[in-house]
Amino acid sequence: MQKLDNKEIVSRMKLINNNWVLIENFIQRRFIFDDFVKAFSFMTSVSLIAEKQNHHPNWENVYNEVIINLSTHDAEGLTEKDFNLALNIDQLITS
Repeated sequence: MQKLDNKEIVSRMKLINNNWVLIENFIQRRFIFDDFVKAFSFMTSVSLIAEKQNHHPNWENVYNEVIINLSTHDAEGLTEKDFNLALNIDQLITS
């Protein structure tokens, strides 16, 4: 998968939820849930999507907070895979 250039990244940032932020070579979004069980359930749902796409996020979880960082390590930056997964995560959170 080819690394996106800055123009392509800016274009794709407009297609995902505006809570995603661009930080160097990755996009990040922070999620807050009512409790740990809901946060962990969300992570489980994301893991199933990520596994199907063969693209796995870097994330952290503390109690009710989940922070997801997306980047394509093989490309050393952002690719279409990252934005596709971000869109799927957006759809999951709104459903």
